[in-house]
Amino acid sequence: MSDIMPQRSLKPVPSVERVTKSLSVGDLNDLCDATEAAIEAGGGFGWVELPNRGILEQFWNGVMAMPVRILLVARLDGVICGTAQLVRPPKNNEAQASSVTLTGLFIAPWARGQGLSRRLLDLAEKTALKEGFKIINLDLRETQVAAISLYERNGYHLIGTHPYYAFISDQYVAGRYYYKRLSPPLD
Repeated sequence: MSDIMPQRSLKPVPSVERVTKSLSVGDLNDLCDATEAAIEAGGGFGWVELPNRGILEQFWNGVMAMPVRILLVARLDGVICGTAQLVRPPKNNEAQASSVTLTGLFIAPWARGQGLSRRLLDLAEKTALKEGFKIINLDLRETQVAAISLYERNGYHLIGTHPYYAFISDQYVAGRYYYKRLSPPLD
């Protein structure tokens, strides 16, 4: 008789949350690791070349220090593997006070396929509504095909393109601009 128990496959546990306090050292390291992986995979929300770790740490600590930014994170088995940010308009922009900008939504390649992008997007929309925003705006490179599909499947409307949106590897990459009306829905 064998004392070896049959192995059971454990499902990964995905979750998303709003970060409301300073990042722990472990969370900051996880976030930097996920950011590095996303940049290396070509989806570094603006970065083309991998910055040194100190710059990444300063960037994320800066996000946490800026009251105009709301940081949302995705976790897989408790490890931060992705993020999204909502950027509030400046106080002096009363005309656009009902709009927020979604930026930097990414999931590290090793955590993809768990539904975390969709969960982050849902959390971003719920958070925006809770904060009193009625419109979410966003822009991204046309090369980010999976993200474009996510936004379009979830009711984001393309409002324009920009043929010279980004300059990567000595060539221009077009960009796309979207919006979604959260309250009340248009459709």
